Amino acid sequence: MSIPPSPAASAFGRVGVWSRGAALTGERAARIEVLGYGAVWIGGSPDADLAIAESLLDATEHLTVATGIVNIWKSPAEEVAASFHRLERTHPGRFMLGIGIGHRESIGERYQKPYAALVSYLDALDAAGVPASRRIISALGPRTLKLAAERSAGTHPYMTTPAHTRFARELLGPGPLIAPEQRMVADTDVTAARAAARDFLTRYLALSNYRRTLESHGFTAADLDDGATDAAVDALVPHGTPADLADAVRGHLDAGADHVCVQMLPATDDPAPALEALAAELDLAS
Repeated sequence: MSIPPSPAASAFGRVGVWSRGAALTGERAARIEVLGYGAVWIGGSPDADLAIAESLLDATEHLTVATGIVNIWKSPAEEVAASFHRLERTHPGRFMLGIGIGHRESIGERYQKPYAALVSYLDALDAAGVPASRRIISALGPRTLKLAAERSAGTHPYMTTPAHTRFARELLGPGPLIAPEQRMVADTDVTAARAAARDFLTRYLALSNYRRTLESHGFTAADLDDGATDAAVDALVPHGTPADLADAVRGHLDAGADHVCVQMLPATDDPAPALEALAAELDLAS
């Protein structure tokens, strides 16, 4: 698929890094920048003060820092907007506010009318002067994907495959930014890699929004039940050599993504060696 890049894509480059906020330091962000990655995405529902984003911006020169994502139930829009403007004053143009509705299973009783809640949150960001071009929505289904295209720079889907990326691009057309997360294991030992992948997938395959999306884009319930089949695990969490992992990134790009943010697993391991090898394979520093 030949799609012109989104206007927002130039700020991100083609490949970035997704990591839990607890694992991100200024030193790690600086290394990610040197390796040629265009952005770092802060996972784990960062707080409304966006202090972690500020620390990463302070430690780098041109790297885009994005949230992946701020949870709308946890972080009030007015507080997030104030933090956005603080970052914009000190690091203009380098921060992207990623927001999303999270998961019914973890939010509990507050998770009521999530689409309406997201619209209200966007209204509050508008009122507080956060430009639509500087925010991105974690969207999976058609309705929320269209909202992301209409009221933000685009979408940052999590826990998807190139099949969903292709669906999103066909639905949204050439304009909106599509920046999926892609998890992977840099290990050529198939048994060990699948064990790490299954350990990661256990939580996510129990969440209804991800299950619904995966079952709408190529997987059956049988593929995903009971720890998932080997084929499903391999499709959801590619593993192998740097060339194998680079192919997983290209799978999203070929399907219409503007930017792919890679998450190295296991999360407890130092990702630097794997990120360096992948950057070399993708020739990111050139």
